[in-house]
Amino acid sequence: MRSAVRSTLKEPAVADVPHRVWRDWLIAGVLVPAAALEITFREAAGWKPGAMVISVVLAVAVFWRRTHPLATTAIVFGSIIGLDYVSRFFVGRPLEFYFSAIVLIIPYALFRWGSGRDALIGLGILLVSLVHFNVVGWTGFGDAIGGLLVLLFPAALGYIVRFRNRSRAQGIEEVKLRERAQLARELHDTVAHHVSAIAIQAQAGRAVGATQPEVALEILATIEEEASRTLFEMRSMVGALRSGDEAVLAPGSGVDDIDRLARSSARLPITVERKGSLGGLSDSLDRALFRLARESITNANRHARNATGVSVTLDGDRDSVRLDVIDDGDLRSFDSNADRGFGLVGMAERASLLGGTLEAGPNPRRGWTVTAVLPKGGRGS
Repeated sequence: MRSAVRSTLKEPAVADVPHRVWRDWLIAGVLVPAAALEITFREAAGWKPGAMVISVVLAVAVFWRRTHPLATTAIVFGSIIGLDYVSRFFVGRPLEFYFSAIVLIIPYALFRWGSGRDALIGLGILLVSLVHFNVVGWTGFGDAIGGLLVLLFPAALGYIVRFRNRSRAQGIEEVKLRERAQLARELHDTVAHHVSAIAIQAQAGRAVGATQPEVALEILATIEEEASRTLFEMRSMVGALRSGDEAVLAPGSGVDDIDRLARSSARLPITVERKGSLGGLSDSLDRALFRLARESITNANRHARNATGVSVTLDGDRDSVRLDVIDDGDLRSFDSNADRGFGLVGMAERASLLGGTLEAGPNPRRGWTVTAVLPKGGRGS
């Protein structure tokens, strides 16, 4: 129990909290006039001036509940308790109007956006207010337990939503890190492959340098070309992180392997079309196009319902290569696809690391399209 409390106290508030959105204006704009009508025409509302004050406090709290959840909780529930006492003194009835139920968004916001310390202090305020209303207006254990559940339910819901969003954000970051690590392994493979070729050529040059100087010059030209390609690969993937896994010193699959991938498709027929200039691609670009095509085809095989086929189009120009993967299945949402393993997140991260872009979404009538545009010169070209 003690460790759980210490852990909760260390929980920071949610970063990048939205300040005011259109829903806040809508809630506040509906709350005040609706509460005014109820307070005016409903005799059981209690002390009417106090009820109007509470409706205004709630309307203002709507705008501050995310950025200042603890202060909002203290002001709202403190005002309710204080004005309830005043209402009982002046008219002999508690404050009681239906639109005050909007107060339940405050515990939700407290546990959704506040720090762990704020949540524990705010929970104490909620319990104090609950004890107050049970003491001054006791109606039985059933109502007391029901009130506790009603008050704590939005708090629990806020915590669940907070935990789910945090888990998803962590999952996205893990996908990005894995993609960066994969790019770093591929960089290791490429550099090791080219450096091995350079070493072999250098050994050959030493062997024939004395007797065949013209051959040695050709070997030096080959070494220069290999070294330039290696530097290009390193610059195109700078910033990628490397894990401790051992790399295999061999080039990976590339654009030429997309046809083989299409022939081995598990469920749907795949057509591959090539247009424009696709020769002389760098190793990183070649592998990236293959991986993006493979992930898109895999997603289509898994998620495209009632699809009859998938088309893959590669179109190269002087500066970039465009990849389009289109299926004709039933419409499916972007979020549902992203939830299945964060595949699109990893694809977008790989495209971004290489200086390109990736877009994915439903087609106007049916099906799904993934479009990636990657520069031939790598990042910063």
